[in-house]
Amino acid sequence: MDRRSFLTYNAAVAAVPLTGAALTSLSNAAVAATRPPPIDFKANLPAAGSFPDKWICGSSSCMDNTDPPVQVHWYNPHTAILRQNKAYSYEAPFAPLYFGNDRVLLLDEGYVQLRNDYDLRAVVDQCIDDWCRRNGRDPASMELLVAFSHLHDDHYAATNQFADRPGTRYMGLTHEEMVGFWGMTNFPEERVTLDLGGRDILIWGSPGHVVSEFAYYDSYTQILYTGDMFYRGRCYISFWEPWYDSMKRLIAFCDTHPVTHVMGCHVEISRDGEDYAYGMTYQPDEAPVQMSVQQLREAWDYAQKITKPGIYFTGTVFLCNQTRGTTTIDKNPYRYS
Repeated sequence: MDRRSFLTYNAAVAAVPLTGAALTSLSNAAVAATRPPPIDFKANLPAAGSFPDKWICGSSSCMDNTDPPVQVHWYNPHTAILRQNKAYSYEAPFAPLYFGNDRVLLLDEGYVQLRNDYDLRAVVDQCIDDWCRRNGRDPASMELLVAFSHLHDDHYAATNQFADRPGTRYMGLTHEEMVGFWGMTNFPEERVTLDLGGRDILIWGSPGHVVSEFAYYDSYTQILYTGDMFYRGRCYISFWEPWYDSMKRLIAFCDTHPVTHVMGCHVEISRDGEDYAYGMTYQPDEAPVQMSVQQLREAWDYAQKITKPGIYFTGTVFLCNQTRGTTTIDKNPYRYS
């Protein structure tokens, strides 16, 4: 994607004689004048918001689950967070939805493909319709950007639901397409700014869980979204040195930018630190998805002491250093701490 496509373009109207065409232009200008003023995403930061006390987290019987396939929580009037029901997929990823004056950004589409399994596109469209109705906008005027944090199918599977949606651009499924979507030329160090229309999202490379991976910072809520590179559960680190460098970048960012919450894409741990077994479809006492910068720093301090593969608990997350095929309850030759 050409980075210039994210810029806001302003059309200049020249004075012309009052012909029929001119009258039409004046009429259009009058309509534009009645539109609500742009929302100010730069003042009174960070924008206040809240997370639910409890998310939809599956049930003991998936067949008998009556919750909706996806939970929609409005963090604030211009930010929604979606979460897939664990009864539909044990991955149960979270998906932030950020609204600007010109476009909407959806991150991580969940572990579903067919709309008749569950219609994520309809849920997103309803969110856009609701936001536009509240803010006097035309849904057709809002461009939707469909992207994801990294190249694992529980994060991009539903992208195909948006393939024929008007006014939509979506990230491709190769490293080159992902980097190019944001106009990056120096991955992973380069930081780019996506303008949603007065609301800036800062994006940079954050590999380690996989090679093709990004961190996202919303300047409005000041939430730092870290995907699967750092989240409440088993942080599967496939490539230790890139992950270590990515943690350095996260810490350096937090040293220079205000961060209200650090948010990953999953929850796999209880409030008291118990690891939920891999593949669980019911987590009745799961920990909150949001974390603090202090918890990120504590994990970084712990990571600097790790010298060999193993599973290490920081008090907030499990750092699974090159142990992708095992979990915390398996017996294996690696050490546990």
